[in-house]
Amino acid sequence: MSDLEKFKEVVDDVWKMIFGTERRPLKHTDLSKFEGMYMDKKPKRARTKGKFKADDKSTKEINEAWVGGKKPKSKLNNK
Repeated sequence: MSDLEKFKEVVDDVWKMIFGTERRPLKHTDLSKFEGMYMDKKPKRARTKGKFKADDKSTKEINEAWVGGKKPKSKLNNK
């Protein structure tokens, strides 16, 4: 067993003693569940077969034209 593996094992044991749970580092694929909550991402337009999707005016709460359902705030200064 290498020094790094021993260190990881000690860290796992200390983590379990302090928090009472298993230590599981996030994998790159697990980050998708935090998208929109903690990570600042640029808003994306929704698409259908390469073309922009239009907003359905009958649904006031959701904007189908944007991924995530919300239109980003305008950055233009209203003068």
